[in-house]
Amino acid sequence: MTSRLFTPAALNGTPVKNRAMVAPMTRISASETGVPGEMMQRYYASFARGGFGAVISEGIYVDQAWSQTYAFQPGIVTDEQVAGWRGVVEAVKEQDAVFIAQLIHGGALSQANIYRRSTAAPSAVKPVGQQLSFYHGQGDYAQPEAMSDRQIQQAIDAFAASAERAVNRAGFDGVEIHSANGYLLDQFLTDYTNQRNDRWGGDIEARLRLTLAVIAAVRAKVGPETIVGVRISQGKVNDFHHKWKEGKAGAVKVFAQLQAAGVDYIHVTEYQAWQPAFSDGEQTFAEIAREAAPDTAIVVNGGLDTGELAEAQLEKSADFVAIGKAALANHDWPARVAQGAALRDLPENVLSPVANIKPSEV
Repeated sequence: MTSRLFTPAALNGTPVKNRAMVAPMTRISASETGVPGEMMQRYYASFARGGFGAVISEGIYVDQAWSQTYAFQPGIVTDEQVAGWRGVVEAVKEQDAVFIAQLIHGGALSQANIYRRSTAAPSAVKPVGQQLSFYHGQGDYAQPEAMSDRQIQQAIDAFAASAERAVNRAGFDGVEIHSANGYLLDQFLTDYTNQRNDRWGGDIEARLRLTLAVIAAVRAKVGPETIVGVRISQGKVNDFHHKWKEGKAGAVKVFAQLQAAGVDYIHVTEYQAWQPAFSDGEQTFAEIAREAAPDTAIVVNGGLDTGELAEAQLEKSADFVAIGKAALANHDWPARVAQGAALRDLPENVLSPVANIKPSEV
């Protein structure tokens, strides 16, 4: 259908057959102890079989402390979890797709954790909003404890160790560090959830310091030839319309520092990727990222349900597009777009666990 969407590309030397990625989407379909099984193998392989050039996993928790966010969320900490992921990775790679593991720490937004009853965050600030009911949450979020320097270092080490397990033991092509959508790294980046007066708090550059430390630790573990990406957003699962108070000037600083940190791609996500990022300007979040990080691949996510919307982003600022809800309804989205075929409507249960998606929708 289009010229750019279906052209080959590469991430840190790894070939990618086209510019269409599956966005990371929480599915809560692992075992209670965080082990991926056969259902997850079928789920992820179906996207690769449907023509996506790359697949980014749902958020995978990184330790047996505070990182688990949801019940039945997969981890990559124990031998059993790693072995489960190895089966999923093999199933995806058999279909000629690049597979990237997204690593997450829930921080204050953890609403189910088999290892801890408490939550931890940059500051003892209760999250706004309500827990997510479609992920089995109920009521207010708990008030977190403020993390000590030791706990912060443990979180950095957990990201790095899990990255090494994902790449060297499970076989993923790379990792994406989740610094978006209100989870721990984003809590450090956000002014009202980070009230620290030490080196982890302050202006937006200081608040980005933990994400940069995680990137450095991960890169040291996985080496220079492995794909390392980072996901960044303004909005959060519990504060959907949040905007950075520093505006474009702050965004430029963030994106420039991420490029300097040596990530292979920056994954920006907004509700509607084509809308201006800030009320006082016309540039989208992706366009600001492209301007501030010209030498880094930009992945764009946010409402790009159709081939036309995806292609428009590729023409303006993106190197790749990450398809979310539309991919759930159309695991063969690239094939349908290439053929000009009609796309299925999003099912009513699109945000529910994959177990509730009928085989005809997969």
